[in-house]
Amino acid sequence: MTQTLPSPAVRETASPPSRKRARRSASPYPTWFYLVPAVIYIGFFLVPTLLSFYFAFTRWDLFTSEWVGLDNFRTFFDQQEFSIGLKNTVIYALITCTLKVVLGLAIAMVLTSAIFARGYLRSVIFFPTLVSTIGIGLAFTVLLNPEKGLVNNLLGSVGVDGPAWLVDPSWALVSVAFVDVWKGLGLATVIYIAGLVSIPAEYKEAARVDGASAWHTFRHVTLPLLKPATSTVILLSFIGGLRSFDLIWAMTKGGPGFTSDVISSVIYKQYQAGYFGLSAAGNVVLFLVVTALAVPLSWYLNRGEVES
Repeated sequence: MTQTLPSPAVRETASPPSRKRARRSASPYPTWFYLVPAVIYIGFFLVPTLLSFYFAFTRWDLFTSEWVGLDNFRTFFDQQEFSIGLKNTVIYALITCTLKVVLGLAIAMVLTSAIFARGYLRSVIFFPTLVSTIGIGLAFTVLLNPEKGLVNNLLGSVGVDGPAWLVDPSWALVSVAFVDVWKGLGLATVIYIAGLVSIPAEYKEAARVDGASAWHTFRHVTLPLLKPATSTVILLSFIGGLRSFDLIWAMTKGGPGFTSDVISSVIYKQYQAGYFGLSAAGNVVLFLVVTALAVPLSWYLNRGEVES
Protein backbone atom coordinates (compact mmCIF):
# COMPACT_ATOMS: atom_id res chain seq x y z
CA MET A 1 0.00 0.00 0.00
CA THR A 2 1.52 3.26 -1.11
CA GLN A 3 1.66 6.07 1.50
CA THR A 4 0.75 9.49 0.14
CA LEU A 5 2.94 12.31 1.42
CA PRO A 6 1.25 15.59 2.31
CA SER A 7 1.74 18.44 -0.10
CA PRO A 8 4.27 21.23 0.76
CA ALA A 9 1.41 23.58 1.61
CA VAL A 10 -0.05 21.05 4.04
CA ARG A 11 3.36 20.41 5.58
CA GLU A 12 3.83 24.16 6.05
CA THR A 13 0.40 24.42 7.63
CA ALA A 14 1.12 21.51 9.91
CA SER A 15 4.50 22.86 11.07
CA PRO A 16 4.77 23.40 14.81
CA PRO A 17 3.65 26.88 15.95
CA SER A 18 6.81 27.24 18.03
CA ARG A 19 8.93 26.97 14.87
CA LYS A 20 6.89 29.71 13.21
CA ARG A 21 7.26 31.96 16.23
CA ALA A 22 10.99 31.34 16.26
CA ARG A 23 11.25 32.35 12.62
CA ARG A 24 9.18 35.48 13.18
CA SER A 25 11.15 36.55 16.24
CA ALA A 26 14.56 35.86 14.70
CA SER A 27 16.72 38.96 14.54
CA PRO A 28 17.26 40.41 11.05
CA TYR A 29 20.88 41.14 11.98
CA PRO A 30 23.71 38.59 12.19
CA THR A 31 25.15 37.78 15.59
CA TRP A 32 28.47 39.52 14.93
CA PHE A 33 26.54 42.76 14.35
CA TYR A 34 26.09 43.03 18.14
CA LEU A 35 29.77 42.59 18.88
CA VAL A 36 30.78 46.27 18.75
CA PRO A 37 28.01 47.59 21.05
CA ALA A 38 28.65 44.65 23.40
CA VAL A 39 32.35 45.50 23.64
CA ILE A 40 31.55 49.18 24.24
CA TYR A 41 28.97 48.33 26.91
CA ILE A 42 31.26 45.89 28.70
CA GLY A 43 34.34 48.08 28.47
CA PHE A 44 32.82 51.45 29.33
CA PHE A 45 29.98 50.49 31.67
CA LEU A 46 30.08 46.98 33.09
CA VAL A 47 33.80 46.77 33.90
CA PRO A 48 34.00 50.27 35.51
CA THR A 49 30.87 49.51 37.53
CA LEU A 50 32.29 46.26 38.90
CA LEU A 51 35.65 47.91 39.61
CA SER A 52 33.95 50.74 41.51
CA PHE A 53 32.25 48.14 43.73
CA TYR A 54 35.63 46.53 44.39
CA PHE A 55 37.49 49.80 45.06
CA ALA A 56 34.75 50.87 47.47
CA PHE A 57 36.16 48.29 49.89
CA THR A 58 39.78 49.41 49.49
CA ARG A 59 42.06 52.29 50.31
CA TRP A 60 43.70 52.97 46.99
CA ASP A 61 45.52 55.44 44.83
CA LEU A 62 46.29 55.19 41.13
CA PHE A 63 48.88 52.44 41.66
CA THR A 64 48.17 50.46 44.85
CA SER A 65 45.16 49.32 46.83
CA GLU A 66 44.62 47.90 50.31
CA TRP A 67 41.51 45.99 51.35
CA VAL A 68 39.78 47.79 54.25
CA GLY A 69 36.36 46.11 54.19
CA LEU A 70 33.48 48.34 55.29
CA ASP A 71 35.68 51.11 56.70
CA ASN A 72 34.98 53.44 53.77
CA PHE A 73 31.23 53.05 54.22
CA ARG A 74 31.45 53.65 57.95
CA THR A 75 33.47 56.81 57.33
CA PHE A 76 31.07 57.98 54.65
CA PHE A 77 27.98 57.53 56.83
CA ASP A 78 29.65 59.16 59.83
CA GLN A 79 30.25 62.39 57.92
CA GLN A 80 27.86 65.26 58.51
CA GLU A 81 28.11 66.11 54.83
CA PHE A 82 26.46 62.82 53.94
CA SER A 83 23.29 63.48 55.94
CA ILE A 84 23.08 67.00 54.53
CA GLY A 85 23.75 65.76 51.01
CA LEU A 86 21.16 62.99 51.26
CA LYS A 87 18.47 65.38 52.49
CA ASN A 88 19.33 67.95 49.80
CA THR A 89 19.36 65.26 47.11
CA VAL A 90 15.82 64.15 47.93
CA ILE A 91 14.56 67.74 48.24
CA TYR A 92 16.18 68.71 44.95
CA ALA A 93 14.72 65.69 43.17
CA LEU A 94 11.21 66.34 44.52
CA ILE A 95 11.27 70.04 43.56
CA THR A 96 12.55 69.49 40.03
CA CYS A 97 10.33 66.47 39.40
CA THR A 98 7.14 68.15 40.63
CA LEU A 99 7.68 71.37 38.69
CA LYS A 100 8.62 69.56 35.47
CA VAL A 101 5.48 67.43 35.64
CA VAL A 102 3.09 70.31 36.42
CA LEU A 103 4.64 72.95 34.14
CA GLY A 104 5.40 70.45 31.36
CA LEU A 105 1.77 69.33 31.24
CA ALA A 106 0.44 72.90 31.36
CA ILE A 107 2.72 74.09 28.56
CA ALA A 108 1.98 70.98 26.49
CA MET A 109 -1.75 71.69 26.76
CA VAL A 110 -1.15 75.20 25.46
CA LEU A 111 1.16 74.07 22.66
CA THR A 112 -1.32 71.48 21.39
CA SER A 113 -4.14 74.00 21.16
CA ALA A 114 -4.86 76.22 18.19
CA ILE A 115 -2.47 79.11 18.92
CA PHE A 116 -0.36 81.32 16.69
CA ALA A 117 3.23 80.19 15.91
CA ARG A 118 2.73 76.88 17.70
CA GLY A 119 5.65 75.16 15.97
CA TYR A 120 8.03 78.02 16.73
CA LEU A 121 7.02 78.09 20.40
CA ARG A 122 7.65 74.35 20.67
CA SER A 123 11.17 74.89 19.37
CA VAL A 124 11.76 77.72 21.86
CA ILE A 125 10.59 75.59 24.78
CA PHE A 126 12.82 72.68 23.78
CA PHE A 127 15.93 74.76 23.01
CA PRO A 128 17.35 74.93 26.60
CA THR A 129 17.51 71.13 26.65
CA LEU A 130 20.13 71.27 23.90
CA VAL A 131 22.38 73.79 25.63
CA SER A 132 25.37 72.70 27.72
CA THR A 133 24.51 72.32 31.41
CA ILE A 134 27.78 73.95 32.46
CA GLY A 135 27.12 76.87 30.11
CA ILE A 136 23.66 77.37 31.57
CA GLY A 137 25.06 77.18 35.09
CA LEU A 138 27.69 79.84 34.41
CA ALA A 139 25.18 82.09 32.66
CA PHE A 140 22.68 81.93 35.52
CA THR A 141 25.45 82.50 38.05
CA VAL A 142 25.90 85.91 36.45
CA LEU A 143 22.16 86.55 36.04
CA LEU A 144 21.45 85.69 39.70
CA ASN A 145 24.24 87.82 41.13
CA PRO A 146 22.61 89.58 44.12
CA GLU A 147 24.16 92.99 43.32
CA LYS A 148 24.74 93.19 39.58
CA GLY A 149 22.58 90.37 38.25
CA LEU A 150 19.87 91.07 35.69
CA VAL A 151 17.20 89.22 37.69
CA ASN A 152 17.54 91.38 40.80
CA ASN A 153 17.85 94.52 38.70
CA LEU A 154 14.54 93.72 37.03
CA LEU A 155 12.91 92.99 40.38
CA GLY A 156 14.32 96.24 41.77
CA SER A 157 12.79 98.19 38.88
CA VAL A 158 9.33 97.17 40.08
CA GLY A 159 10.11 97.79 43.76
CA VAL A 160 10.93 94.22 44.80
CA ASP A 161 14.13 93.41 46.67
CA GLY A 162 15.47 90.22 45.18
CA PRO A 163 17.13 87.69 47.50
CA ALA A 164 20.78 86.65 47.39
CA TRP A 165 19.89 83.69 45.21
CA LEU A 166 23.12 81.68 45.33
CA VAL A 167 24.59 83.18 48.51
CA ASP A 168 21.69 82.89 50.94
CA PRO A 169 21.69 79.36 52.47
CA SER A 170 17.89 79.24 52.36
CA TRP A 171 17.79 80.07 48.63
CA ALA A 172 20.86 78.41 47.10
CA LEU A 173 19.49 74.89 46.55
CA VAL A 174 16.07 76.14 45.46
CA SER A 175 17.65 78.58 42.98
CA VAL A 176 19.65 75.80 41.31
CA ALA A 177 16.51 73.64 41.23
CA PHE A 178 14.63 76.40 39.39
CA VAL A 179 17.39 76.62 36.80
CA ASP A 180 17.31 72.83 36.42
CA VAL A 181 13.57 73.01 35.79
CA TRP A 182 14.08 75.74 33.17
CA LYS A 183 16.62 73.57 31.37
CA GLY A 184 14.73 70.27 31.53
CA LEU A 185 11.21 71.57 31.01
CA GLY A 186 11.48 71.19 27.22
CA LEU A 187 11.92 67.42 27.36
CA ALA A 188 8.98 67.00 29.71
CA THR A 189 6.85 69.18 27.45
CA VAL A 190 7.77 67.17 24.33
CA ILE A 191 6.84 63.91 26.06
CA TYR A 192 3.49 65.34 27.11
CA ILE A 193 2.86 66.71 23.61
CA ALA A 194 3.46 63.23 22.19
CA GLY A 195 1.00 61.83 24.72
CA LEU A 196 -1.65 64.45 24.00
CA VAL A 197 -1.58 64.10 20.21
CA SER A 198 -1.89 60.31 20.54
CA ILE A 199 -5.25 60.57 22.35
CA PRO A 200 -8.07 59.86 19.86
CA ALA A 201 -10.25 62.92 19.30
CA GLU A 202 -13.36 60.72 19.50
CA TYR A 203 -12.95 60.35 23.27
CA LYS A 204 -13.07 64.08 23.88
CA GLU A 205 -15.94 64.53 21.43
CA ALA A 206 -17.92 61.82 23.22
CA ALA A 207 -17.30 63.55 26.55
CA ARG A 208 -18.52 66.85 25.15
CA VAL A 209 -21.63 65.21 23.71
CA ASP A 210 -22.36 63.78 27.16
CA GLY A 211 -22.21 67.31 28.58
CA ALA A 212 -18.82 67.13 30.30
CA SER A 213 -17.13 70.44 31.00
CA ALA A 214 -13.57 71.19 29.93
CA TRP A 215 -12.31 70.44 33.43
CA HIS A 216 -14.16 67.09 33.65
CA THR A 217 -12.92 66.13 30.18
CA PHE A 218 -9.35 66.87 31.25
CA ARG A 219 -9.71 65.06 34.59
CA HIS A 220 -11.58 61.96 33.45
CA VAL A 221 -10.39 61.56 29.83
CA THR A 222 -7.13 63.37 29.13
CA LEU A 223 -5.32 62.82 32.43
CA PRO A 224 -5.91 59.04 32.67
CA LEU A 225 -4.83 58.54 29.04
CA LEU A 226 -1.65 60.53 29.77
CA LYS A 227 -0.56 58.07 32.45
CA PRO A 228 2.28 56.54 30.34
CA ALA A 229 3.64 60.01 29.53
CA THR A 230 3.32 61.13 33.14
CA SER A 231 5.11 58.02 34.38
CA THR A 232 7.96 58.64 31.93
CA VAL A 233 8.35 62.28 32.94
CA ILE A 234 8.26 61.47 36.66
CA LEU A 235 10.86 58.71 36.37
CA LEU A 236 13.24 60.68 34.15
CA SER A 237 12.94 63.83 36.26
CA PHE A 238 13.22 62.08 39.62
CA ILE A 239 16.21 59.94 38.66
CA GLY A 240 17.86 62.95 37.02
CA GLY A 241 17.32 64.97 40.18
CA LEU A 242 18.84 62.27 42.38
CA ARG A 243 21.91 62.08 40.14
CA SER A 244 22.29 65.82 39.55
CA PHE A 245 25.79 67.22 39.91
CA ASP A 246 27.06 69.37 37.04
CA LEU A 247 24.56 72.23 37.39
CA ILE A 248 24.98 72.40 41.18
CA TRP A 249 28.75 72.35 40.90
CA ALA A 250 28.78 75.03 38.19
CA MET A 251 26.55 77.40 40.19
CA THR A 252 27.31 76.90 43.90
CA LYS A 253 29.92 74.11 44.32
CA GLY A 254 27.74 72.91 47.18
CA GLY A 255 27.87 76.21 49.02
CA PRO A 256 27.45 78.39 50.87
CA GLY A 257 28.97 75.96 53.33
CA PHE A 258 27.29 72.62 52.70
CA THR A 259 23.78 74.00 52.25
CA SER A 260 23.43 73.03 48.58
CA ASP A 261 25.57 69.90 48.67
CA VAL A 262 24.05 66.75 47.19
CA ILE A 263 25.47 63.24 47.37
CA SER A 264 27.23 63.65 44.02
CA SER A 265 29.01 66.85 45.08
CA VAL A 266 30.06 65.25 48.39
CA ILE A 267 31.56 62.36 46.44
CA TYR A 268 33.39 64.72 44.10
CA LYS A 269 34.87 66.69 47.01
CA GLN A 270 36.21 63.47 48.50
CA TYR A 271 37.74 62.55 45.17
CA GLN A 272 39.35 65.99 44.93
CA ALA A 273 40.87 65.47 48.38
CA GLY A 274 42.45 62.19 47.24
CA TYR A 275 40.12 59.82 49.12
CA PHE A 276 39.50 57.60 46.12
CA GLY A 277 38.22 54.59 48.05
CA LEU A 278 35.87 56.79 50.06
CA SER A 279 34.52 58.42 46.89
CA ALA A 280 34.02 54.97 45.33
CA ALA A 281 32.03 53.95 48.42
CA GLY A 282 29.96 57.11 47.98
CA ASN A 283 29.22 56.14 44.39
CA VAL A 284 27.99 52.74 45.56
CA VAL A 285 25.77 54.44 48.15
CA LEU A 286 24.38 56.77 45.49
CA PHE A 287 23.67 53.80 43.22
CA LEU A 288 21.82 52.03 46.04
CA VAL A 289 19.85 55.18 46.95
CA VAL A 290 18.74 55.74 43.35
CA THR A 291 17.80 52.08 42.98
CA ALA A 292 15.94 51.95 46.29
CA LEU A 293 13.85 55.00 45.36
CA ALA A 294 13.45 54.57 41.60
CA VAL A 295 12.53 50.87 41.40
CA PRO A 296 9.52 51.03 43.77
CA LEU A 297 8.45 54.28 42.12
CA SER A 298 8.61 52.66 38.68
CA TRP A 299 6.59 49.68 39.92
CA TYR A 300 4.00 51.98 41.49
CA LEU A 301 3.61 54.13 38.38
CA ASN A 302 3.40 51.19 35.97
CA ARG A 303 1.17 48.91 38.01
CA GLY A 304 -2.04 47.98 36.28
CA GLU A 305 -0.62 48.51 32.80
CA VAL A 306 -0.91 45.54 30.45
CA GLU A 307 0.66 44.89 27.10
CA SER A 308 -1.65 45.09 24.15
